[in-house]
Amino acid sequence: MSVDQHYDIVVAGAGPAGLNAARAAAQNGARVAVFDDNPRVGGQVWRQGPGHAPQAPLSEVDAVLSAHPNVTVWSSARVIAPLGPRALLLETAEHGGVCVSYGQLILATGARERLLPFAGWTLPGVTGAGALQALIKGGTPVRGERIVIAGSGPLLLAALATARAAGAHVVAAVEQAPAITLARFVASLAATPSKLLQAAQLTRGGARLPYWTNSVMREARGAGRVEYATIMRGTREVTLACDRIACGYGLVPNVTLAQALGCALDEHGAIRVDDMQRTSVDGVLAAGECTGIGGMELARVEGALAGCIASGDTTLDLRALRAQRQRWQRFAQRVETAFALGEAARALPPAETMLCRCEDVTLGEVSIHRDWRDAKLHTRCGMGACQGRTCGTAASTYFGWQTAQPRPPFHPAQIGTLIKAAECAASPSLIP
Repeated sequence: MSVDQHYDIVVAGAGPAGLNAARAAAQNGARVAVFDDNPRVGGQVWRQGPGHAPQAPLSEVDAVLSAHPNVTVWSSARVIAPLGPRALLLETAEHGGVCVSYGQLILATGARERLLPFAGWTLPGVTGAGALQALIKGGTPVRGERIVIAGSGPLLLAALATARAAGAHVVAAVEQAPAITLARFVASLAATPSKLLQAAQLTRGGARLPYWTNSVMREARGAGRVEYATIMRGTREVTLACDRIACGYGLVPNVTLAQALGCALDEHGAIRVDDMQRTSVDGVLAAGECTGIGGMELARVEGALAGCIASGDTTLDLRALRAQRQRWQRFAQRVETAFALGEAARALPPAETMLCRCEDVTLGEVSIHRDWRDAKLHTRCGMGACQGRTCGTAASTYFGWQTAQPRPPFHPAQIGTLIKAAECAASPSLIP
């Protein structure tokens, strides 16, 4: 029996932006589907797991959506490719390959960590800062482990708080931004008291924790797994014994699907949207971190606005939502300014450092080429399972390269899913 379906509105992503978009659209009577590749809704910010019950904002919006018979939530569902006008090929844990068509599409695909390679970063025990959070919430035990958290941005504090709550010993938090820049940023939090309170909660009880500014991770060493972290503090090196390293230099928007659909991007690589969250492609809107890194509050507001516009809500006064959006956009700009990557963070690691883990390609092998396409053709860099999501972002940071236009399938897919794509293409009736 075919499970192919048509929806008034399809929302790609079930994080704060996507869930609030679905709620706004559903309340206006639209038939809505929400897809996410995680087994539970919430995205990265509201990630659930063993011992990590849903946060209050997630429980509230989830309850509202569950009460709407016109909302369908598909978990463990990945978008494999766009199919013709206003249709997507999905692969789901429950149904396999599925073709879904839509009247309006809201992209709420979020962001991913920027991982910048350093010597030894492929050793077991080295992860991203956000990845450490995901592992802990997924049930990975870290009690008693010594962890170094490094990189840049507010995500470091969130990872620190999660690790400490799980019983880990955080040896040091290593931030690349200068102390004076951070001091200005902290002072600016007075304009957003909720963020000031959040920062206080994340750092509670950590008065004795080493928090090193103007410092970057240089090397991970160990026999079979990480045992030591070498950090460059200004002009001197410091080595710490540890069991894990969690290192992430902020976030970058997830725009693979947007690019494949032909949506224009801005100068920061985020989806370009107008004042109504509409992209350059008719029938496609976007909200949340995929339109620019701005935090959970901004994502929720943008999601609600996109849901209202997509569902054709003409009764709601949108001025309040726009005012909230402007407020959180100003906060996002302060974050971007405070945690902009400095020269030390952008400095090239040794040539023998691995850049592409999927295809075992070093920085030295890639650096001799003129652009990303040339590097891929000669070294296979970015042609592995992650399709360049990690190494492509690092190459862009180090060399200023623009990564190539994504080509479907976006993820490894079952042969049955690819066969389904051919069947859908041969059935115009699937697309009203």
